[in-house]
Amino acid sequence: MNVLEYYAKHLGAVFPSLLRGAVLTIQVTALSEMFGIIIGMFAGLGKLSKNKIIKGFCGAYVDLIRGTPLLVQVFLIYFGLPNLVLQITGNRFPIDPFVAAVWACSINSGAYVAEIFRSGIQSIEKGQMEAARSLGMNKIQAMRYIILPQAFRRIIPPLGNEFIALMKDTSILSAIGLEELVRKGQLYTSSTFASFPVYTGVMLIYLVMTMTVSRFVTYMERRLKVIDRS
Repeated sequence: MNVLEYYAKHLGAVFPSLLRGAVLTIQVTALSEMFGIIIGMFAGLGKLSKNKIIKGFCGAYVDLIRGTPLLVQVFLIYFGLPNLVLQITGNRFPIDPFVAAVWACSINSGAYVAEIFRSGIQSIEKGQMEAARSLGMNKIQAMRYIILPQAFRRIIPPLGNEFIALMKDTSILSAIGLEELVRKGQLYTSSTFASFPVYTGVMLIYLVMTMTVSRFVTYMERRLKVIDRS
């Protein structure tokens, strides 16, 4: 069997499994980014708050999460949290790997999205808020109807980049046994030792997913520019 036949054999055998892993990777990424945007929006607004307690809490959250590795955060939730509950209550608290993965990735993404929202809001001219207030809006109404819609258009590219980065970072979830894309490749290579063709397939699937997201973000950015000009 020559090299090409060897590669084709193993790629053909592992490809369906890799696709199932890719679907799980996309699910974790999409859910985590959705929750991360919610967390990040409130944390970003909190960092702009005049209340020192809220501002300090949100700032500490962003610094803590951005300053520590995602892998450690995953381990803390998947291994550490059940152990903490056991020590306090004496009861076992097992966490499903998928749930732990979404929790950890959401919290991690939220810290980065918070900075994206903060910078996006601060990029809006201060006169926009003043104009909204002069029309009789309070600060919440002005933020909801005037500032956030404009800021959201500006933060779509960095949000897309965050989505892509998070999608690639989910590869570390194989460390807790979640059978995402990389874990599927690991399981196959552990029995066949066909590392090069399998991980080449993993790499190509990641490339297709990230390029697809990148093209979609570029399309959305162009569409929003057309709307702004009109």
